Amino acid sequence: MESDFWLQRWNEGRIGFHLDQVMPLLRKHWASLGVPAGGRVFVPLAGKTLDMHWLAAQGHEVLGAELSPLAVQAFFAEAGLQPAIHADAEGVHHRAGTLDLVAGDVFALSADLLGTMDAVYDRAALVALPAEMRRRYVAEVYARLPRGCRGLLVTLEYPQAEIEGPPFSVEEAEVRDLFARDWEVELLERRDILAQEPRFREGGASALTTAVYNLRRR
Repeated sequence: MESDFWLQRWNEGRIGFHLDQVMPLLRKHWASLGVPAGGRVFVPLAGKTLDMHWLAAQGHEVLGAELSPLAVQAFFAEAGLQPAIHADAEGVHHRAGTLDLVAGDVFALSADLLGTMDAVYDRAALVALPAEMRRRYVAEVYARLPRGCRGLLVTLEYPQAEIEGPPFSVEEAEVRDLFARDWEVELLERRDILAQEPRFREGGASALTTAVYNLRRR
């Protein structure tokens, strides 16, 4: 999606994608990645997710990337934190403790920065992008992560013709195709969540599942 789309969503408060709790699938599957305490974790298109606080509480250095300055401000304000702020070529960094949330374009993050990451947690980025941008995102952003980097990827699957995204449906075949060249992909779990998502039911979706993948950069 174009930048203006997401900036408008945040300006209008249309952020139904934001969870008011830590993602249960993150709690369930994070340990399976084996990321050591002190490991650096990248969270793309982070919004103001509470998942970043949870990751920091596990002893990780967390680097988030978020386009909307409003989301970045809300993330720290709602936690009662006063971040130190500085700008560089990556964007505007907001740092508090082991949390560094960059306001800017995720595609602008350099290989020098992303090359220091031990892991990536992607709940809201891949599914937020239309098909042509998903391919560019994996080819450019994921490509800057180092060998040995581990990942937890959460996707949605539903009949795309029934509902206009975002979030978009990303089937397992597409995930494996996108990551085939550089990443090992393991499906950890798939679950039916249509009963828990009234917005999808009311929108006309006949099916909705979520899938969780373990990724490892070769």
